[in-house]
Amino acid sequence: MKNNEQQPEFLFDKLNYKILLIGIGVIALGFILMSGGGSDDPTVFSEEIFNFRRIRLAPTTVLIGFGITIYAILKNPKKA
Repeated sequence: MKNNEQQPEFLFDKLNYKILLIGIGVIALGFILMSGGGSDDPTVFSEEIFNFRRIRLAPTTVLIGFGITIYAILKNPKKA
């Protein structure tokens, strides 16, 4: 490799990308927890859509995931 060639400089550090992927995974988990609860018959009402998992747990999981991704974006990479 020539001395005058520059290495590509990434915007974030390797740790930032790992934290960002974890945050995206937590957001995806929250949306998966929100799914379901519907009825196959549109004339029948199902109380399943109002259970704890879909009303409290899933939105909280999504918000935690957004918090993790914001932290990953704002975290300063260590410069050598």
